[in-house]
Amino acid sequence: MDLPPLETAYWLTKPGRLVRGTWGEPEEAARWLGKQLTAHAPRFASEPDRGTTRPAILVRSAAERLGWGGDVSHGFYLERPSFLSLTLVCCSPNRTRPELVCPER
Repeated sequence: MDLPPLETAYWLTKPGRLVRGTWGEPEEAARWLGKQLTAHAPRFASEPDRGTTRPAILVRSAAERLGWGGDVSHGFYLERPSFLSLTLVCCSPNRTRPELVCPER
């Protein structure tokens, strides 16, 4: 299933077809997150999430967290009954679950 797992590291056990990208540097992954936030911002149910301040903070925080090997997971309710899950997972190895390997694409 493509539902988010209860523990972020378990994204590494999901099928590779669910991988939207891989990046060698934290800043590259954070830029992808920023693009996703920008693309979906008009549909965010929460008014503050639609602005530019909160997404910019999330992108900076993601780059910092990924830089020390932490995972990033965000969820947003969208207009109409929809939910957007955006997750960035380190897998070389993962900090909380080092036994999990990077998924095959």
